[in-house]
Amino acid sequence: MDTREYKTTELLKRFLPYYKPHMGTVILDLFCAALTTICELVLPLIMRYITNEGMRDLAALSVRMVMMLGGIYFVLRIVDSIANYYMADVGHVMGAKIETTMRRDAYSHLQKLSNTYYSNTKVGQIMGRITNDLFDVTEFAHHCPEEFFIAAIKAVVGFIILSGINFWLTLIIFCIVPVMFFTCMTLNRKMKTAFSKQRYQIGELNARIEDSLLGQKVVKAFTNEEMENGKFAADNQKFFEIKKESYKYMAAFQTTTRMFDGIMYLSVIIGGGIFMVKGLIQPGDLVAYMLYVTTLIATIRRIIEFAEQFQRGMTGIERFLQIMDADIDIFDEEGAVPLERVAGDIEFENVSFEYPDDHNEVFSNLNLSIKAGERVAIVGPSGGGKTTLCNLIPRFYDIDSGCIRLDGRNIKEFTLKSLRQHIGIVQQDVYLFSGTVYDNIIYGRPDASREEVMVAAKLAGADAFIRELKNGYDTYIGERGVKLSGGQKQRISIARVFLKNPPILILDEATSALDNESEFEVAKSLVELSEGRTTLTIAHRLSSIRNSDRILVLTEEGIVEEGSHDELMRKQGMYYEFYTMADKWQ
Repeated sequence: MDTREYKTTELLKRFLPYYKPHMGTVILDLFCAALTTICELVLPLIMRYITNEGMRDLAALSVRMVMMLGGIYFVLRIVDSIANYYMADVGHVMGAKIETTMRRDAYSHLQKLSNTYYSNTKVGQIMGRITNDLFDVTEFAHHCPEEFFIAAIKAVVGFIILSGINFWLTLIIFCIVPVMFFTCMTLNRKMKTAFSKQRYQIGELNARIEDSLLGQKVVKAFTNEEMENGKFAADNQKFFEIKKESYKYMAAFQTTTRMFDGIMYLSVIIGGGIFMVKGLIQPGDLVAYMLYVTTLIATIRRIIEFAEQFQRGMTGIERFLQIMDADIDIFDEEGAVPLERVAGDIEFENVSFEYPDDHNEVFSNLNLSIKAGERVAIVGPSGGGKTTLCNLIPRFYDIDSGCIRLDGRNIKEFTLKSLRQHIGIVQQDVYLFSGTVYDNIIYGRPDASREEVMVAAKLAGADAFIRELKNGYDTYIGERGVKLSGGQKQRISIARVFLKNPPILILDEATSALDNESEFEVAKSLVELSEGRTTLTIAHRLSSIRNSDRILVLTEEGIVEEGSHDELMRKQGMYYEFYTMADKWQ
């Protein structure tokens, strides 16, 4: 997975377009923020007036005037409450909408990434990035413009009002502010690093939990519960240490802000007291000054404390962008057209391929021609490239050189979606989604009717056992189909391909993990499925491919033998050795 780091300016530049659909909400939110700020700034002025008038001539301060000022402040508090409700409700919903859009974009991008990306990335890390990491974006998206806008208003208006009361005391206070910001921002950078480590380790922890829970049968079979507990404890402890480090910087951050709060209050007490003794400031002005400084300190503290949330948001955005910037290396070429009316002729011409992550060469100048409707079996030692060859046809990987043609045309001339729609794959490791039997079969063609689903199940030899299940086709099969046997899962996956009805079929060791009885049932289904289709079969049990039109023996040197079963047995070459060796063990 990409772990590149981004500058804050770049993160903000990439994030700002997500505000565009919500600009009306943002503007109204900032307007409400301005209203709440005005309400807060009026209180010191009211207290200043009452105090100064009371000190100058208490008799002149009438009850009517006090009630009028109280009424003004009451109306302002009503306005403040309404504005604050809008900010807390609609503002947060806007943040949630942005989070939802980002999660949608991340998930959509993940669908476009190739097998290479998933081979090198832990699922727990991906899940953490599109769930936990984006939670903080809601708060960030809502509060970021709001907090800085409020701070700007309070700083500017506060400076103007305070300067009008006493310029020199204001200058002392505002000289402390930059020092406070510089010190706190230094600690912020360290917090950002700690938060990034924390997010990464959460992903590692998720990956560890997922790996252990999905493999819990293996864990129990080998009685390795203590070993798994030990591995989890190590990762959990590492997460604790990282979190402890982030709390250390957070504590230093909060202590620093409190220390500067004290310095600013001390400046007002000493400086304001001296100015009042010398007659340069009135008692009411000092009261108002202290209230404004309290407001200013609260604002600065809020901004600095928001920096923690800001850094969490930045970390979430950064990890989001690391997904979005992951290269899509399998894509529709310019001018690609939908594939229609497929016959099924497949040709490999001088094909060379190596895996992009480890540069392990699999093929070099491989040539192969398969006729439409031909049943071709591929055998050979492990690591010879059997599965890789089949994965190149639907473009799960792209070749380095040469050309793969379908019905005489380069497969890159077709859109990925249409190419893959015409290819059906049945693998040894069957993946069924959490849901019902019906949900898993109709996945092959979502627009199919229920009758078509049942016909596909019958063709796959699955209808009989499905009807015996508790709720028939509506039976919940558990995560990855854990409630079904291997043979049942395989027949459901075959029914899924029957429903898809593709002209090209790839059978990747589809029966090698089954017992003899299940293999026999599934093999009958596969014979039905392959009828009239171009079929490539990767076989572990060679007895299952005897009736293939052609058998290829694929090794690291390429295709070393080809022919029918009888022809290859007469040659007494590598296939003959494989077959007779397998026969001895059966």
